[in-house]
Amino acid sequence: MKLVTTRMLPLPPIEFNGEKMQIDCFQGDMSVFDGATIIVSTALEKLDRDMIMALPDSVGLIANFGIGTNNIDVEAAKQRGILVTNTPTGVEDTADLTFYLILAAARRATFNEKFVRTGGWDDENILGAIGSAVHHKTLGIVGFGSIGQQVAKRALGFDMKVVYHGPNRKHEAEKTIDATYYADLVEMLKVADIVSLNCPLTPSTHQIINADRLKAMKAGSVLVNTGRGPLVDEKALIEVLKKAAPVAAAGLDVFENEPHVPEELLALDNVTVLPHLGSATVECRMDMVKIVMSNIHNFLAGNHDAMTTV
Repeated sequence: MKLVTTRMLPLPPIEFNGEKMQIDCFQGDMSVFDGATIIVSTALEKLDRDMIMALPDSVGLIANFGIGTNNIDVEAAKQRGILVTNTPTGVEDTADLTFYLILAAARRATFNEKFVRTGGWDDENILGAIGSAVHHKTLGIVGFGSIGQQVAKRALGFDMKVVYHGPNRKHEAEKTIDATYYADLVEMLKVADIVSLNCPLTPSTHQIINADRLKAMKAGSVLVNTGRGPLVDEKALIEVLKKAAPVAAAGLDVFENEPHVPEELLALDNVTVLPHLGSATVECRMDMVKIVMSNIHNFLAGNHDAMTTV
């Protein structure tokens, strides 16, 4: 038995029916997949159509570390008869980080921390950058799934008004979360003081926040993205943030071409940036390892119904 990871990962030894599985790492040479049954990937590597079509027939499972699978051409995998699984965990952790970015961006935490650390705060300069309040503001959530709803629950603790947009209204969620649905995204952007992107990346959500929609946002608003980088037209966002109008600040955990972040974006002092940390807690990563291992063992045992397939 042979398993190939797309990067070095701390997987524990894997045994099935008394046989120990060989674990190799893909480092650009496709021959490493010869004889492999399982591929373990992460959100940082792309398994596009060409790569999946080039895999040997022995491959039967791609076990992905991550809630999403936008890094994998799932349709191509289906054509090859390859199962694709994800790790649907980290909802609370990502919601926590989303709210951290809401606070950090609104209160200009990144600029003010740098102001103190670089010695700018002294007897002559006693005031850093003044931010905007979060409490009692209107939070607009794009994507009201499990993560979006957890962000909304946190917002209620700040006495925020919650509005949301998505392809479908979530009546059940509205019973426990006082949220107002907007079928029209632009109309929601016009009323939201803070906009949080918590939707998956699909062809329909690619650059869902583009130049026109950025211009439609409320003056002095804050944009937070903990979903996927390509949800936002990065170049258009940079131009808007340069003027701090209408978007005054942004909090970004994800980017269009990770791990590469445009220098123009990094130069702006009204942006808080993080290196894709949504699920980066010890507890969450341990859960992800457990789910990946469970998917592998269930695949080997033929228990496909017990797998987190997509």
